[in-house]
Amino acid sequence: MKAMLWILAIFAAAVGLTLAAKPNTGYLLFVYPPYRIELSLNFFVVLVLGFFFVMYGFMRLATNMIALPERAREYHSRRTQEKNRFAMLEGLIAYFEGRYAKAEKAAAQAMEAKESPALNAVVAARSAHELRGFDRRDGYLARAEELDPSQKTLRLITEAELLIRERRYSEARNVLKKMKESGGRQHTAALRLELKAEQHLRNWDAVLDLAAQLDTRNAFDAAYSEQLKRHARIEKLKLVGGRDKFLAYWQKIPESERRDAKTAAVAAQTFISFKECALAQKVIEESLDSQWNSHLVAIYADCPEPDTVKRIERAELWLKKHDDDAVLLLTLGRLCMHQKLWGKAKNYLDASLSVHPSAAAHLAQARLGEIMQKPNDAEHHYRLAQELILNV
Repeated sequence: MKAMLWILAIFAAAVGLTLAAKPNTGYLLFVYPPYRIELSLNFFVVLVLGFFFVMYGFMRLATNMIALPERAREYHSRRTQEKNRFAMLEGLIAYFEGRYAKAEKAAAQAMEAKESPALNAVVAARSAHELRGFDRRDGYLARAEELDPSQKTLRLITEAELLIRERRYSEARNVLKKMKESGGRQHTAALRLELKAEQHLRNWDAVLDLAAQLDTRNAFDAAYSEQLKRHARIEKLKLVGGRDKFLAYWQKIPESERRDAKTAAVAAQTFISFKECALAQKVIEESLDSQWNSHLVAIYADCPEPDTVKRIERAELWLKKHDDDAVLLLTLGRLCMHQKLWGKAKNYLDASLSVHPSAAAHLAQARLGEIMQKPNDAEHHYRLAQELILNV
């Protein structure tokens, strides 16, 4: 439209300049009996151009008047949208600043105005959760489903995270399962939340599976991932019931993992509970030969059978490298007591107490005093053991 007007204006200017450049004696004669109108050509051109511009101005004015209500509606809509967007930004800023009451109010206002309703519902729900308004939180999430069903993943992952923070792990797992069943890709954040829920629910098979999936996405530091999986395997080991099942499961564990001190400690204690002292001894010895661990050596004397003498000899070999280990000295003292080597037992227990006084060593000395019929020594060590226990 503008281009056409510019062309007309150029042509008109050209005509006007042409007419003005030289005298023009031409005229126009309009006859309508009995009337007769005679006009010079120059005046007619000016008259036509003037009429054109007057009509053009009138049409523009009429068009603007007709469009005025629509423009007013667009203006009000734009102003409302800007107001709602400002409320959304205000809610986001307040949430990250930790002003949760203000964040909830602003986000709820923007949500009801249908300004990014799913996002604002999530902000309002998280703010309400921080204020312990759990009913309001659930209401915002339900409202998000009504206003914007397409943002299902955003709503479900938020709901799962907030349920986990409320320690409702089983419900959180069900929410994540629902998200998985909807056919959406499992995001790393969702897998992390599922892992946390399964850990608290003590579902160790699921924990190991999820940890393996997260490993492929490089979601964890390698050391933390290994620690996580090791803990899961240890906890799973504790749940294996029955001697035969436990032994079968233990044989499936890689040798390098069986030598881990924590894993070996669980296995040794379990074998001791099954009266399988020889197996417990083997597990402890293989682990300690690989890596020294004082906690593990303390279990070595819990089951003296079948051959205490060989255990004493093995422990004395360890003592050559770890002569300042109070737990190893205590273990040797207990093994000597099992073998009724009272003097040797007392020497090891005294050495243990000289390195590090412990309630366990004092209790062993007290029992040894009773066996050797030295009630004063026994009473003395019982008292010291009690003091250490009460001061812990």
